Order: sequence, then C-alpha cells, then structure tokens
Amino acid sequence: MKQTAQSRKLNEVTRQALADILLTRVSDPRLALVSVTGVEVSRDRSVAKVSIAADRASYEEVEAGLASARGRIRSLLAAELGWRVTPELRFTLDTSVDEAQRIRQALANVPETLAVPKDEEGYPL
Repeated sequence: MKQTAQSRKLNEVTRQALADILLTRVSDPRLALVSVTGVEVSRDRSVAKVSIAADRASYEEVEAGLASARGRIRSLLAAELGWRVTPELRFTLDTSVDEAQRIRQALANVPETLAVPKDEEGYPL
C-alpha cells in the first residue's frame, strides 16, 4: 500500500495504542515480553497487520497468547481509538531482530584465516 502522511500517522497511532494495551491491560503471561514493531492499517481501516517481536524460544507461546487474547485486544483498541470501524487484527511475528542477532554472532565468530590482513589483490601480507 502506498504510504501517505495520513496513513503513516494512522499506523503510528495504532501501533502506540496496541503497545500500550499489550503492556498495561493484557495480563496473559505469554505476552509479557512482546514488542509491537510495526502496524499497517488498510485504507478502509478494516484490517490491521501487526508485527510482533518476541524471543525466538517463545514464538509458539506468543502466537497462542495472541490468538486467545485477540478479541480482548480488539475491544480495548476500539475504545482507545474511537474509530467507526475497528480493524481486524492480523498478527505476524517479526523475525528481523533474530536475523540481526544471528548475523552479529556470525560476524563475531569470523575464522582466523579471514581476519588475516590482505593486500589489494587479496593475498596475505
């Protein structure tokens, strides 16, 4: 979807509202350590795609917690936003944090042969 200033504002308002709801109003322990990394609300505000970051070991628990709390989260979101239509929430797990951590760890464990200084042609000095 094309991003406009209005759609970016709607996405950010929705993201902040969902983050506040998950942090303060939902008491499910499976959702204790989740972060809302992004929200994309459809043009007609009927659907919101919500990206959630969580610990890799707890993906299944988080998905189960989100599935069971989806209705409560949506009703709290309706009260928070006050829109005529409350978007249907579609949660997806954001694995970019895990990928960044995997890459960081791979770069930290560079084999000694690759760490040898080389000249312009790639030969060891």
